[in-house]
Amino acid sequence: MSAEKSVTVIGLGPMGQATVKVLLDAGYDVTAWNRTRPKLDAIAELGAKPADTVAEAIAANDVVLLSLIHYDAMYDVLEQGPADLTGKTIINLSSDSPEKARKGAEWVTARGGEFVTGAYMTQSDDLKHASSRLYVSGPEAHYETHRALLETLVPGVEYLGADYGLAQLYYQAGLAQFHAFLTSLEQAVAIIDAGGADVDKFIEFASNGTESNRDFTLYFGAAAKQGGWGDVANLKMMHAGAQHVIDAAEEVGVDASLTRTIQDYYQRALDASEEAGRPVPTYQILRGQAA
Repeated sequence: MSAEKSVTVIGLGPMGQATVKVLLDAGYDVTAWNRTRPKLDAIAELGAKPADTVAEAIAANDVVLLSLIHYDAMYDVLEQGPADLTGKTIINLSSDSPEKARKGAEWVTARGGEFVTGAYMTQSDDLKHASSRLYVSGPEAHYETHRALLETLVPGVEYLGADYGLAQLYYQAGLAQFHAFLTSLEQAVAIIDAGGADVDKFIEFASNGTESNRDFTLYFGAAAKQGGWGDVANLKMMHAGAQHVIDAAEEVGVDASLTRTIQDYYQRALDASEEAGRPVPTYQILRGQAA
């Protein structure tokens, strides 16, 4: 089998397991390693070759995909293998901050290896979902060399540039949006449920707002590029609206801390606007540009 169709995967959490399964389905020869044996044995039953040690896993292939909890785990794991990574390409699919990705790339390249940063933006561990994509950054030559492998993993691969930190920058920004969305959705369902209303009907209404969400994203994203949305009247309206959500939630015993946090941004924007003598949108509060 050609080298392009033979890879190592280190780390068998949900995303690591999903990665191995996709590669096996695509005809790749996969060697895998994991800290705990049960996950390794389970993936071996699907056709992966289990490695007893990190050194064995790294030696098996020139391309090593990492799927670990964070970048600190990369140092811990790779230091168990050969210190010399000459001839190896490390594609780190683990999540962490952009700066930690840059430092991780420096660590690998100092040991003779090549490095590519990857970040999955997927529907849970469903890599083949139509909306799943992989953010990639690092030297373009490395990306092009391994492009076929990367495009095997998800329907959409987005190469973002040579800066090793860019993939994590885009991923963490997307995750910030998702965390807020998920928690706000749960808060909304809790308000409906605790108020004795029909949860299924609300979910139907909420799920029909996809096109509206796209419109909001385009509109407010463009406004942010210009310094942010909202004059003082808008900020007062949003602050008052947040209070109404707080009241509705607390009337039925639902925690409104999330909305109080959001309301605080509007209050800070109003305070900054009064001090500055001009509208200061919440975007400028987030950017630390209120002054």
